[in-house]
Amino acid sequence: MAHEEHERDRGRVRGRSRRSGRTPAAGPEEDRHPGDTDELARALTAAVRGEVDFSAAGRALVTMDASNYRRVPAGVVAPRDADDVAAALAVCREAAVPVVPRGGGTSIAGQATGTGVVLDLTRHLRDIVRLDPEARTAVVGPGVVLDRLREAAAVHGLTFGPDPSTHSRCTLGGMIGNNACGSHSVAWGTTADNVRSLDVVTYDGRRLRLGPDWAGAPDGLWEFTHAHLAALRTAYPPGLPRRISGYALDALLPERGADVARAYCGSEGTLGVLTEATVRLVPAPAHRALAVLGYPDESAAADAAPGLLAHTPLTLEGMAEDLVRDPAARAGLPRGGAWLFAETGGASAAEARAAATALARAADALDTAVVGDPAAQRTLWRIREEAAGTATRMLDGAEAWPGWEDCAVPPARLGSYLRDFRALLARHGLRGTPYGHFGDGCIHVRIDFDLVSPRGVAAFRAFSEEAAALVVAHGGSLSGEHGDGQARAELLPAMYGDELVRLFGTFKDLWDPDGGLNPGILARPARLDENLRFEALPAAPVDVAFGYPQDDGDFRRAVRRCVGVATCRTTAPASGPAVMCPSYRATGEERHSTRGRARLLHEMLAGEVVTDGWRSTEVRDALDLCLSCKGCRSDCPVGVDMATYKAEFLHHHYAGRRRPAAHYSMGRLPQWLRLAGPVAPLVDALARVGPLAALAKRLAGIAPERELPRLARRSFTALARERARGRTRVLAPGRYTVLWPDTFTDRLAPAVGTAALRVLADAGIEAVLPPGRVCCGLTYVSTGQLDRARAVMRRTLDTVEPLLDLDAPVTVLEPSCAAALRTDLPELLGDDPRAARLASRVRTFAQTLAEHAAPGWTPPRLDRPVAGQTHCHQHAVLGDAAERALRDAAGLTGTLSGGCCGLAGNFGFEKGHWEVSVACAEDHLLPAVRDAPEGAELLADGFSCRTQLHDLGGHHARHLAEVLAQALDRRGGDDGERGR
Repeated sequence: MAHEEHERDRGRVRGRSRRSGRTPAAGPEEDRHPGDTDELARALTAAVRGEVDFSAAGRALVTMDASNYRRVPAGVVAPRDADDVAAALAVCREAAVPVVPRGGGTSIAGQATGTGVVLDLTRHLRDIVRLDPEARTAVVGPGVVLDRLREAAAVHGLTFGPDPSTHSRCTLGGMIGNNACGSHSVAWGTTADNVRSLDVVTYDGRRLRLGPDWAGAPDGLWEFTHAHLAALRTAYPPGLPRRISGYALDALLPERGADVARAYCGSEGTLGVLTEATVRLVPAPAHRALAVLGYPDESAAADAAPGLLAHTPLTLEGMAEDLVRDPAARAGLPRGGAWLFAETGGASAAEARAAATALARAADALDTAVVGDPAAQRTLWRIREEAAGTATRMLDGAEAWPGWEDCAVPPARLGSYLRDFRALLARHGLRGTPYGHFGDGCIHVRIDFDLVSPRGVAAFRAFSEEAAALVVAHGGSLSGEHGDGQARAELLPAMYGDELVRLFGTFKDLWDPDGGLNPGILARPARLDENLRFEALPAAPVDVAFGYPQDDGDFRRAVRRCVGVATCRTTAPASGPAVMCPSYRATGEERHSTRGRARLLHEMLAGEVVTDGWRSTEVRDALDLCLSCKGCRSDCPVGVDMATYKAEFLHHHYAGRRRPAAHYSMGRLPQWLRLAGPVAPLVDALARVGPLAALAKRLAGIAPERELPRLARRSFTALARERARGRTRVLAPGRYTVLWPDTFTDRLAPAVGTAALRVLADAGIEAVLPPGRVCCGLTYVSTGQLDRARAVMRRTLDTVEPLLDLDAPVTVLEPSCAAALRTDLPELLGDDPRAARLASRVRTFAQTLAEHAAPGWTPPRLDRPVAGQTHCHQHAVLGDAAERALRDAAGLTGTLSGGCCGLAGNFGFEKGHWEVSVACAEDHLLPAVRDAPEGAELLADGFSCRTQLHDLGGHHARHLAEVLAQALDRRGGDDGERGR
């Protein structure tokens, strides 16, 4: 019934307007764009003060949200204020073009995608207009990111209660559109529970302020409600704290305050465009504690959850062990196969902990842990918050997708529902990993649907229909948090019946008689198996250079790793070790986020919007500001590796064509430094002559603001061999290493290498150098010269092959080179077993000391604070646990900053990158160094990091090896005999 009604009415915005009488061209909205997009773009540009973007790149960036769906818009408008919203709607109404409001684009059901015009409400409408701590309210624009509101409220001891796991990037407008909830809904309810009034503009230009007692109600709404009171009082299932599906028509009942704002919440952009919201703030507990309760499985945890609600926890979350992939994270959890996370609050830390302890004692759990330390709590919560990304891959690497993402049942029925749901999965031969808000009966799950083949899509439909019936049988809601969108709206008759679903259509018509706002969503919905984003991808694999071992060698699968959860879109300064995504934090533009670039690559493969494949200028320009920091490889919850994708793209983009000058200069840096070596003093002297340096930088494509690095007069290789001349070497098993003379250490910073030799010797570790010239190929990879990179890597393997039989670690002092050897080498030379052997031997300086130092060896004590940065490649690929332990042992206290220095190898040297490079450094590194205590040791193991600190602030940072070697010299070490 619902589908038939949709087929009749889905083209309403293309049919005769009930208000204007115009007769636009016929045809379903989802299947076509406006006939003259150039004319539409011109009209919008003339009407609004914000940005109008009808370019291929602008459209490609918003074809998808975090769902399985893809729809191509005609263009994007970023209105500056409510007047701009009204003006844009007027133009679109005149042209009979549909409009889709969009916030952070993290919707999981497809409601943030559409044809026509997308309104990007995040670029300008993001002001916290007013915050009243006495009234406990805030007035916000729809583009305000939740964490920004929470930070502003925290100053007054307040918070906004609903907190989805995407809190660092989701917007208040999107939360209102989906009636978002989050983990604290057991304490503070849904977004609808925390809304006071809403200002909206309808498609036909009405400006309404919505609130209780029919405030802002469109014409006819009172009559509609009173004509259907019986249906509204009986058709909604009782006992559901998370009933998000459909329109909340029961909020209009007289006994519920006739709250038009509440009825608007969860309408998914189909009724009006939100321009301002007044929301409720709640007191935030001064202190919190976390009780983690272990159970045999998730059903047992779900059975236990309702009994714990009497202890009034702030949260009651559940997850099973198959979402905890990190052994270190698993070690921090109590015994069990599934866990409940119950947070408690209090006026003091002792009060919060006492509440958590009482709850844990009352729980019938296998094992419990009560955590009071805020940092430890954040670590545990991170496991839960990243589940939306972690769940996109099964344990064996198979893809898993939303589609049956967030149903809810009465909490008392949750355990029974989960057992039945697992049985349903088994009957369909599917796998999924349920987790979510057990205290509210709301479950998230991603399932290994085959959404590519026709047979798999048919199976997806069949499962969805059966799952809907199962949820209804348990008295539940098809959506318990993320809304229905395209994923579930078609199934609403199973939950509500045909009569109420017909009323949904009438309700929408009262607000939007032209059907211009987000058609195909909620009322008269599109089919759940239409507009799937995988349909547009090529049927055959794409020929690529990298091996993509995590994606079975399939670049299509690598690109579709990005599911849109947008962890990369946070604009907050990097905290802790996080790196991703420095260019987005610098520019705030979607195309400079990891997600934005992945979307452009997806559209490049699809060929509909971005039509020139690997030659695409849209993709090239978006990737130009990618620093290849590799942060997404570790920080993205689904492991998108944009540095590799960028190298792949550049390889194809410039195949057979002239490259930018920087690719020839810095991309082939090892070659030029080797040639310059014999005349290094002369080259260095000429580089200090202003006009010559300016000419050289212009010819090499180097930013004029950069100072050319100084060449070493003697290479580290020469110094090391001179040091070893005449010495008798005894290579004791397990007590020697191959010390890798990377290009940066060898030709630009030999003092790092000699310092490492000094410390290794003191630790009783003999270092040997490769017998010939070696190179990891990093600079060739980062500029996409992959054929040259493979040739360099094969020559390197030929050189080091005899050393691979020694079963010794390969110590690499430059983190970026170590990361290249660990990842790029085996992924480019997957056909050469030597590549994997070498990659497995790679160790950082600190890792070698941790694993091979002589028994009883300790580093010299320095007892001073540190500042500086962990190299982004080290964070992403190698980890820094050994470095932290070594610093602790040496009495170097404090933590190094996260983020990226902004120089990132060739990136910060390239012409046109100076401003972004500086902005990245100012994000975290430079403030951390400026705030460092007096006498702090500045540490930066990466040559780029040290260079950036010098160039931007005159700071002298050193490699950890240099700091330790100097301390050894001061204590009068005996050149290594101590550790033997």
